[in-house]
Amino acid sequence: MGLTELNQGIVMADLLDTELDAILEGTSRSFYLSLKELPSGVRSQVGLLYLLARTSDTIADSERGSAESRFVALEQYNEYAQGRSDLLPDLSELARLQRIDSERKLLESMPATVACIGRLSDSDQLHIRRCLDVIVGGQSLDLQRFFGATEGKVVSLSEDTELDDYAYRVAGSVGEFWTRMALDHLFDADAETEADLFEKGVRFGKALQLINILRDIPVDLRMGRCYIPSSSLSAHGLDSYDLLDKGNMERFRPLFDSYIDVAESHLDAAVSYIGMLPHSQFRLRGSCMLPVLIGQRTLKLLRRSNVLDESSRIKITRSDIKALLKRVAFAIPFAKSSKTLLNEYRDA
Repeated sequence: MGLTELNQGIVMADLLDTELDAILEGTSRSFYLSLKELPSGVRSQVGLLYLLARTSDTIADSERGSAESRFVALEQYNEYAQGRSDLLPDLSELARLQRIDSERKLLESMPATVACIGRLSDSDQLHIRRCLDVIVGGQSLDLQRFFGATEGKVVSLSEDTELDDYAYRVAGSVGEFWTRMALDHLFDADAETEADLFEKGVRFGKALQLINILRDIPVDLRMGRCYIPSSSLSAHGLDSYDLLDKGNMERFRPLFDSYIDVAESHLDAAVSYIGMLPHSQFRLRGSCMLPVLIGQRTLKLLRRSNVLDESSRIKITRSDIKALLKRVAFAIPFAKSSKTLLNEYRDA
């Protein structure tokens, strides 16, 4: 099944099972559209990693429950998922506290999600657990950094290296995993091409994470978290509390634009990544194109917006995403059309 068939509403086979697929769709929004288009050889592995990582993210970022209790729950969950402990974490209280129904169901379904790891080959299990370990490491470090952060008390990252490390752990590592699965199950590459794919795959993931961070500055500030490093803010005569005032956007704009430049550079690497994939891998290329196109359009909107104004949060609409899906469906059979579509916003 291709993107054109998706737009016609044809139902695909279960990724994991019917219940977990419903939770996956409810928690992943636009990513689910990319996931459904992946070739069957890697679809379940990537879907499972997403559910496992989304579970840890829900534990770490829950708006309710103390930071200390979430940190303990996160560590216990990872030990169980890694197979290093037989102790089943009790997430029932944290699940009960969730405002969003899909996130409550996600935590309640944790044992079933973890059990799915055992359905995969030994190699796939190893790579899923390895990637999850890196992701949880980033989330745990994030919780520790922001201990004491509350609404009205903002804690910032210190240096750009911390921001880059965080982006790698929670998203760049997924680019590595995605690439590993593709090389193990879909196509072969020589050593030089493989190394290049891994490097660009990491940057692909970092791009998407950095875009989320830049878009969500007001939301994070409300939780007392500032991912814009204090050293960079200070160099521009700002501190994290200045970002609470939407009237400071013009002062913040030069620094904000510099981070958009970094994200765009990473997206350029993602475009190159897609260009390196075999032309015959239509589904794989199409599933990669959609998040890049959404990311490019999000950055374009962010350059023109006041990101400090929480009331005007940037978001690509469902209708826009559906329109992009149609364009991808028409473009992917043709190398020139795919390149033109991916370069559309770069050249604008």
